[in-house]
Amino acid sequence: MSTLVSASTRFRSKTITAALAFFLGSLGAHRFYLYGKRDFYGWAHVVGTLMGIPGVLLLIASERVSLPGWVLAFFGTVSVLSAFLAAIVYGLRPDEKWDAQFNAHTEKKSQSGWTVIFIVIFSLLIGAFLLMSALAISFQTYFESQVQAAKDLSQ
Repeated sequence: MSTLVSASTRFRSKTITAALAFFLGSLGAHRFYLYGKRDFYGWAHVVGTLMGIPGVLLLIASERVSLPGWVLAFFGTVSVLSAFLAAIVYGLRPDEKWDAQFNAHTEKKSQSGWTVIFIVIFSLLIGAFLLMSALAISFQTYFESQVQAAKDLSQ
Protein backbone atom coordinates (compact mmCIF):
# COMPACT_ATOMS: atom_id res chain seq x y z
CA MET A 1 0.00 0.00 0.00
CA SER A 2 1.42 3.38 -1.01
CA THR A 3 1.80 6.10 1.61
CA LEU A 4 1.88 8.82 -1.04
CA VAL A 5 -1.32 10.76 -1.54
CA SER A 6 -2.05 11.86 -5.07
CA ALA A 7 -2.75 15.50 -5.79
CA SER A 8 -6.40 14.78 -6.61
CA THR A 9 -7.15 13.01 -3.30
CA ARG A 10 -5.39 15.24 -0.78
CA PHE A 11 -7.40 17.64 1.37
CA ARG A 12 -7.12 21.31 0.42
CA SER A 13 -7.84 23.80 3.16
CA LYS A 14 -9.80 26.92 2.29
CA THR A 15 -8.07 28.81 5.12
CA ILE A 16 -4.58 27.88 3.90
CA THR A 17 -5.51 28.76 0.33
CA ALA A 18 -6.84 32.20 1.31
CA ALA A 19 -3.78 32.84 3.51
CA LEU A 20 -1.41 31.83 0.70
CA ALA A 21 -3.26 34.14 -1.70
CA PHE A 22 -3.01 36.98 0.83
CA PHE A 23 0.65 36.58 1.81
CA LEU A 24 2.27 34.94 -1.24
CA GLY A 25 -0.37 35.31 -3.92
CA SER A 26 1.76 37.46 -6.20
CA LEU A 27 4.11 34.48 -6.41
CA GLY A 28 1.25 32.11 -7.26
CA ALA A 29 1.50 30.10 -4.01
CA HIS A 30 -2.27 29.63 -3.74
CA ARG A 31 -2.47 28.34 -7.31
CA PHE A 32 0.41 25.91 -6.77
CA TYR A 33 -1.21 24.70 -3.54
CA LEU A 34 -4.50 23.99 -5.30
CA TYR A 35 -3.41 22.81 -8.73
CA GLY A 36 0.25 21.81 -8.45
CA LYS A 37 3.49 23.11 -9.90
CA ARG A 38 2.33 22.79 -13.51
CA ASP A 39 -0.43 25.42 -13.15
CA PHE A 40 -0.14 28.02 -15.91
CA TYR A 41 -1.79 30.80 -13.91
CA GLY A 42 0.50 30.19 -10.94
CA TRP A 43 3.50 30.74 -13.19
CA ALA A 44 1.78 33.79 -14.71
CA HIS A 45 1.75 35.30 -11.21
CA VAL A 46 5.47 34.65 -10.85
CA VAL A 47 6.27 36.15 -14.26
CA GLY A 48 4.03 39.17 -13.63
CA THR A 49 5.71 39.87 -10.30
CA LEU A 50 9.18 39.44 -11.77
CA MET A 51 8.26 41.90 -14.52
CA GLY A 52 6.73 44.35 -12.05
CA ILE A 53 9.76 44.69 -9.78
CA PRO A 54 12.10 46.22 -12.39
CA GLY A 55 9.14 48.26 -13.66
CA VAL A 56 8.66 49.90 -10.28
CA LEU A 57 12.41 50.46 -9.97
CA LEU A 58 12.44 52.10 -13.41
CA LEU A 59 9.58 54.37 -12.43
CA ILE A 60 11.33 55.40 -9.24
CA ALA A 61 14.62 56.06 -11.05
CA SER A 62 12.96 58.03 -13.87
CA GLU A 63 10.55 59.99 -11.66
CA ARG A 64 7.55 58.20 -13.27
CA VAL A 65 8.34 59.06 -16.90
CA SER A 66 9.63 55.70 -18.16
CA LEU A 67 7.13 54.07 -20.53
CA PRO A 68 8.78 50.62 -20.17
CA GLY A 69 8.58 51.12 -16.43
CA TRP A 70 4.83 51.73 -16.62
CA VAL A 71 4.29 48.68 -18.83
CA LEU A 72 6.31 46.40 -16.57
CA ALA A 73 4.77 47.82 -13.40
CA PHE A 74 1.30 47.18 -14.84
CA PHE A 75 1.95 43.42 -14.97
CA GLY A 76 3.23 43.40 -11.40
CA THR A 77 0.20 45.39 -10.25
CA VAL A 78 -2.19 42.96 -11.93
CA SER A 79 -0.44 40.05 -10.22
CA VAL A 80 -0.62 41.63 -6.76
CA LEU A 81 -4.21 42.86 -7.05
CA SER A 82 -5.48 39.58 -8.49
CA ALA A 83 -3.89 37.74 -5.57
CA PHE A 84 -5.86 39.86 -3.09
CA LEU A 85 -8.99 39.29 -5.15
CA ALA A 86 -8.33 35.53 -5.12
CA ALA A 87 -8.04 35.60 -1.32
CA ILE A 88 -11.43 37.32 -1.14
CA VAL A 89 -13.10 34.94 -3.62
CA TYR A 90 -11.69 31.79 -2.01
CA GLY A 91 -12.45 33.03 1.48
CA LEU A 92 -16.07 33.88 0.70
CA ARG A 93 -16.86 30.60 -1.08
CA PRO A 94 -19.18 28.44 1.05
CA ASP A 95 -17.54 25.37 2.57
CA GLU A 96 -19.90 23.01 0.74
CA LYS A 97 -18.98 24.44 -2.67
CA TRP A 98 -15.29 24.46 -1.73
CA ASP A 99 -15.40 20.80 -0.75
CA ALA A 100 -17.37 19.86 -3.88
CA GLN A 101 -14.69 21.42 -6.08
CA PHE A 102 -11.44 20.70 -4.22
CA ASN A 103 -12.18 17.91 -1.71
CA ALA A 104 -14.69 15.70 -3.50
CA HIS A 105 -12.48 12.60 -3.18
CA THR A 106 -11.59 13.00 0.48
CA GLU A 107 -13.41 12.11 3.67
CA LYS A 108 -12.45 15.34 5.43
CA LYS A 109 -14.74 18.39 5.21
CA SER A 110 -13.86 22.08 5.52
CA GLN A 111 -14.80 24.02 8.62
CA SER A 112 -13.88 27.63 8.05
CA GLY A 113 -13.71 29.94 11.01
CA TRP A 114 -12.87 33.50 11.86
CA THR A 115 -9.38 33.24 10.39
CA VAL A 116 -10.80 33.18 6.87
CA ILE A 117 -13.03 36.16 7.65
CA PHE A 118 -10.05 38.20 8.86
CA ILE A 119 -8.05 37.24 5.77
CA VAL A 120 -10.95 38.42 3.58
CA ILE A 121 -11.27 41.70 5.51
CA PHE A 122 -7.55 42.47 5.31
CA SER A 123 -7.43 41.46 1.64
CA LEU A 124 -10.25 43.86 0.90
CA LEU A 125 -8.65 46.68 2.89
CA ILE A 126 -5.14 46.31 1.52
CA GLY A 127 -6.23 45.46 -2.02
CA ALA A 128 -8.57 48.47 -2.20
CA PHE A 129 -5.86 50.73 -0.75
CA LEU A 130 -3.31 49.54 -3.32
CA LEU A 131 -5.77 49.87 -6.19
CA MET A 132 -6.78 53.40 -5.22
CA SER A 133 -3.13 54.38 -4.69
CA ALA A 134 -2.14 53.03 -8.10
CA LEU A 135 -5.01 54.88 -9.77
CA ALA A 136 -4.18 58.12 -7.95
CA ILE A 137 -0.50 57.95 -8.93
CA SER A 138 -1.39 57.09 -12.53
CA PHE A 139 -3.86 59.95 -12.89
CA GLN A 140 -1.52 62.40 -11.15
CA THR A 141 1.30 61.46 -13.50
CA TYR A 142 -0.98 61.77 -16.54
CA PHE A 143 -2.32 65.18 -15.58
CA GLU A 144 1.13 66.49 -14.65
CA SER A 145 2.38 65.43 -18.09
CA GLN A 146 -0.56 67.21 -19.72
CA VAL A 147 0.13 70.41 -17.79
CA GLN A 148 3.81 70.21 -18.76
CA ALA A 149 2.89 69.67 -22.41
CA ALA A 150 0.58 72.71 -22.30
CA LYS A 151 3.37 74.80 -20.76
CA ASP A 152 5.77 73.67 -23.47
CA LEU A 153 3.28 74.61 -26.20
CA SER A 154 2.61 78.05 -24.74
CA GLN A 155 6.28 79.06 -24.73
